Amino acid sequence: MRERRRVLVVTAASLFFSVLVWFNYSAVLPSVVDEWGLSGTEAGIIFGAFQAGYLVAIVPAGWLADRYSPRWVIAVGAAGAGGPSLLFAGVADGFVAGTGLRFCSGLFMAGVYVPGMRFVTDWFPESARGRALGLYIGAFSLGSGLSFVFSTAIADAVSWRLAIASTSAGALFVPPFMLGLTRDHPDRAEGGGAGFDRSVLGNREYLLTVSVYAWHNWELFGARNWLLAFLVAAPAFAATGSALLPGFVVGSMIALGSVGNLTGGWLSDRIGRPRTIAIGLTASASLSLVFGLLGDLPIVALVPIVLAYGVVITMDSAPTSTMVTEVVDDAHVGTALSVQSLVGFTTTVISPVVFGLVLDRSGYSLAFPTLAVGALLGLLSIGGLAVVRRRTIGVTGTL
Repeated sequence: MRERRRVLVVTAASLFFSVLVWFNYSAVLPSVVDEWGLSGTEAGIIFGAFQAGYLVAIVPAGWLADRYSPRWVIAVGAAGAGGPSLLFAGVADGFVAGTGLRFCSGLFMAGVYVPGMRFVTDWFPESARGRALGLYIGAFSLGSGLSFVFSTAIADAVSWRLAIASTSAGALFVPPFMLGLTRDHPDRAEGGGAGFDRSVLGNREYLLTVSVYAWHNWELFGARNWLLAFLVAAPAFAATGSALLPGFVVGSMIALGSVGNLTGGWLSDRIGRPRTIAIGLTASASLSLVFGLLGDLPIVALVPIVLAYGVVITMDSAPTSTMVTEVVDDAHVGTALSVQSLVGFTTTVISPVVFGLVLDRSGYSLAFPTLAVGALLGLLSIGGLAVVRRRTIGVTGTL
């Protein structure tokens, strides 16, 4: 039990320090744009380069975690993500260099997140896996939010380059911690799985679970992408004259996603994955439907709602990923999770664009409901999963 907890803490900490790299560029974007004279398109391409690198490498990274030791995949991935990010801070001087270095960081980041889930899955039985993955995935939310907070504060006080460097250096400490403080599970078969079992594509439980995750990400990343702009435009925040306050609120909202992940994982071990997912999606859809109408609220009312949004919008994440580990063969968990991540992160490219198109035409009051559409489609997917299970297992009941 003690070793299992150590594995979880070390792996979650490794993800935390690695994911600081993911959003540090977004937090200092205005400063980079000013110094390099970037157009809006160029600035967006640099951000997209990281996402592109991640998507290119995510399936191979999952396969490697099945085939070889996840510890080594995580160690190489973290170092490979942190190194180019430090170079971005130190020597990048424009669009071309910035794009290339962010792409390299994203490429290696794929070796951290999903292989970490594979590694945690090896160590935790299904009865405790929801809580374990809740803590692990919560480290992603915590690191994402604090990256935004730390980078914003350091850039404002000193420079954007120090902000990027400070939030990149931690990833270089991951390899010695992962390799020195953890080991592969004793029951892990040498060599792991041979690759992705294509028969899983006929597994309706798996496909519906991937659908839930994709629509979850539609809502989650759409909200995270546009929330800062919404708060900056809100009269109460505009009246303060503070450029930092909205950034800190958004960073805190993202960081509180760790609470949502922990809550969702813990609850799913007690009342079941589908029911917990349905609760989380219902709560987040309700807020997304009305969120665009709340801009005129005073800060003391709006901030608690924003923070609550950050909790409920992540409640379904850990149970969904946990379900993937339970509906596919153990030998292919890493690759199955990576395909889930590939599909899920693809929707993160589309959702913010749809939001922006509706925003241009109708304002925030109708733009935020486009995020609720994702949550509602996720609810339909989890409902479909319940139907499939009743038919195939012969067990009746409700979510």
